[in-house]
Amino acid sequence: MKNLFLSIILGLMAVGNIHAQDSLSYAELSVQLIENLRNGQPTEAIVEKLASVSEKKLKEDLNTEGKQKAFWLNVYNAYVQIILSENPDLFKDRDSVFGYNFFSSPQITIAGKDISFDDIEHGIIRRSKVKISGGYASNPFPGSYEKKFRWDDVDPRIHFALNCGAKSCPYIAAYDPDRVNEQLDITTKQYLERTTDYYPEENRVVVNKLMSWFRADFGGKSGAIKMLKEYEIIPQDADPSLDFKAYDWTLELGNYKEI
Repeated sequence: MKNLFLSIILGLMAVGNIHAQDSLSYAELSVQLIENLRNGQPTEAIVEKLASVSEKKLKEDLNTEGKQKAFWLNVYNAYVQIILSENPDLFKDRDSVFGYNFFSSPQITIAGKDISFDDIEHGIIRRSKVKISGGYASNPFPGSYEKKFRWDDVDPRIHFALNCGAKSCPYIAAYDPDRVNEQLDITTKQYLERTTDYYPEENRVVVNKLMSWFRADFGGKSGAIKMLKEYEIIPQDADPSLDFKAYDWTLELGNYKEI
C-alpha cells in the first residue's frame, strides 16, 4: 500500500511538472532542462518538446537576443551532458575526420532538425564562423536554419559559458533570458580568474587556449589584453606578452554552478 501511494504521488508530481512546462517559453524551458539535469530529474518531456516545436514557433518565441543566447547556450550545455552521460565513449571520437565525430555529427533534434554541436556553436552562436579559422573567416553559404536563429554580433563571453564536457571547460550554469548578459559577465570574470596566470616580473600573462582558438572573436591579442583589464585580471597599465595554456580534454561531467 505504501509503495502504491508513493507511485501515485510521483505520478501526480510528473503530471504537474508537464503542465508547468506547458506555460514556459522555450528559453525558460531550456533553463528548466539544465535545472532538471543538475537535480537528477527527468528530461525526456522537455527533450521531446524541443524536438517537436516548429521552426516558425521557436523563431517567434526567441524574439530577443537575450532569449536566443540563453536558449542556445543551455541547449548546447544540456545535450553534452545528456549524450555523454548515456555514452561517455563518444567523447573519444571528438577529433575524427572520417565517420562519427562527437562535435560535428548531427545528434541533437531541435525544431524538427537534426543538428550538431558545431552547428550550434559555430553556425548559430558564432554567426556562421568557419570552425578552424580562429574566427577570421565566415561560412559563405550558411544554411537557412542557422540564419534563422543566429543573432547580429559574436559575443566573446560565450566561450566562457559553453561546456563541451572537458575538464578545462567552463562550469555549467542555467542561463536566464532576463539575466544572461549579467550572468555572462560573472562567468567570464570567474573563468578568467580561475585560468589566468599573470607574471608581472616577466611582463607575461598565460591564458586559456580558448583565447587562441577563437582569437578573432576576442579582437586578437590586443582584444584579449583589453578583456583581461576589463575584468580586472591584470592591471590597467599592463602590456604583457600573451601565452596560452594547454587544454585538458579529460572527460568531466556534472560541473554545475549557480550564477
